[in-house]
Amino acid sequence: MKAFRPAVLALGILAALPAFAQVNVSVDAGKPGAVINKNVYGQFAEHLGAGIYEGMWVGPESKIPNTRGWRNDVVKALKELHVPLVRWPGGCFADEYHWRDGIGARNKRPVKVNTNWGGVPESNAVGTHEFFDLVEMLGADAYVNGNLGTGTPQEMAEWIEYMTSEGDSSLAQLRAKNGHPKPFKVDYFAVGNENWGCGGNMRPEYYVDLYKHYTTFMKAPKERLPKFIASGGHDEDTTWTDVLSREAARGTDAISFHYYTLPTGVWERKGAAIGFPESEWFSTMAGTLRMDDYIKRNVAILDKNDPQKKIGFYVDEWGTWYDVEPGTNPGFLFQRNTIRDAVVAALNFNIFHQYADRVRMTNIAQMVNVLQAMIITDKDRMLVTPTYYAFQMYVPFQGATSLPVALSNNATYAVNGRGVPGISASAARGKDGKTYVALVNTNPRDATDVVLGVAGQSVNAVRGQVLTADAMDAHNTFERKDAVKPSPFSATAAGGKLTIKVPAKSVMVVAVEG
Repeated sequence: MKAFRPAVLALGILAALPAFAQVNVSVDAGKPGAVINKNVYGQFAEHLGAGIYEGMWVGPESKIPNTRGWRNDVVKALKELHVPLVRWPGGCFADEYHWRDGIGARNKRPVKVNTNWGGVPESNAVGTHEFFDLVEMLGADAYVNGNLGTGTPQEMAEWIEYMTSEGDSSLAQLRAKNGHPKPFKVDYFAVGNENWGCGGNMRPEYYVDLYKHYTTFMKAPKERLPKFIASGGHDEDTTWTDVLSREAARGTDAISFHYYTLPTGVWERKGAAIGFPESEWFSTMAGTLRMDDYIKRNVAILDKNDPQKKIGFYVDEWGTWYDVEPGTNPGFLFQRNTIRDAVVAALNFNIFHQYADRVRMTNIAQMVNVLQAMIITDKDRMLVTPTYYAFQMYVPFQGATSLPVALSNNATYAVNGRGVPGISASAARGKDGKTYVALVNTNPRDATDVVLGVAGQSVNAVRGQVLTADAMDAHNTFERKDAVKPSPFSATAAGGKLTIKVPAKSVMVVAVEG
């Protein structure tokens, strides 16, 4: 589904483009495309700040209600989000993580220093067994990121054996001794992370040799062999995808990719999470829409080197990245989460759906208390964010069949002579047989009327939810946990036409009723 290319205007100069009063959105229900993999809505939990410790893990002895150490309130909220997959233990942390430090009696595990994130002690209280306990409670797939940067082929191979083997294997017996006689279900395994940067500052040509070296020795019973992910590139760099898809195609199930949205585009001063000007709302919209072009370029390379489409393109780190909250540890990457973040999330969902045949997994960074989080905690308190609600509203798209969407007469949201598309749209046939349509309004000031048509299906009404707010930086707090939350929405056809008023700065997901 590639009818809508939202990044076309994102980087261009606006040339007298009018803000039309009415946008036409046409869905072709008779031309189903690729299935949207449920793991496009994957999550990411790194040993970073309060992302795991306190945020999710409090230990069995904590007064905060928990199940085997995992917070009951957080697990319940994540289950209601239908989390399909969790990536762990990093991130940059993965390339300094040694799995044997995280098994056995927790009171005997070595305490290390988390040199990547804040220089704080890492207790190793959450290790392999605890992680799989979490994903089993969530009913989610497990994505384990291996240590290429400071590890060895033997260490990585033995971790795979520890997790997947059974019978007389010494490592299987050790796993049983540590409380889990049956093998774990490892769905995905990545060899390193950001090896162009924190994972070793490597060239792709050097990494691909290491990747082939390590994966040669990573063995498991056929029925428990995970999908192997090669650590790929980021931003506009396509060389990693090219080298990996040419040199390591055999046995590689996917190549990863990372892209973060910064309002300023400058890492040293990214921009504020709240209290920002409209110019930074706009630059955030324009910046996140670059995702479309970045995916398109990498997919073109994959289509050339892998025409059979065996290799997936996994955007396993994405999201907004702002200056940290004042007064917090800079290494903990804590930031407020506003309606702007929900709009960014939905724009990316709509882009990912367009490339459903290649983009079979993405992982927002991150799940709790870090960057564009779903959940924020403070000791025994918890709240969910606008981004959480965006993920929840899009649950019907998990495993749905993508449908072509065409926009005409699209509005333009413009600031200082530059413009982006005012409306983003996506559609799919859900597993329940219903047609779902997602609409996003990038304009923080003005509502837009959308005329919806579905070829091959009558449209008498739509019913669903809308998420919006009065202020550009509206966010939930412990004093006002429901300041930003979805509201019911419905519209009925009149005179043979169905018009939807999409509020300013909003996300909407509706089901079509015939």
